[in-house]
Amino acid sequence: MKADIHPKYEDAEIRCACGNTIKTRSTRKSLVIGICNMCHPFYTGTQKFVDTAGRVDKFQQRMAKTQAVQAAAAAADASKKKRK
Repeated sequence: MKADIHPKYEDAEIRCACGNTIKTRSTRKSLVIGICNMCHPFYTGTQKFVDTAGRVDKFQQRMAKTQAVQAAAAAADASKKKRK
């Protein structure tokens, strides 16, 4: 094997979104993951209820705000054109 061509293999910390940290070794010093064995439903035996109706409502509210802003901008442009 050639010398000095391989990355350094050092201590690393894996951090999950739930706050769990795992010490291991890797070529990277820090890894951030979204789900781990402490919060995954397969390992915990519990399922989390996802509020899809709430997500849809939030989206519709954002869409209504966006459409209102677009309508106001269009009305402002129309009034500018009438003034000319």
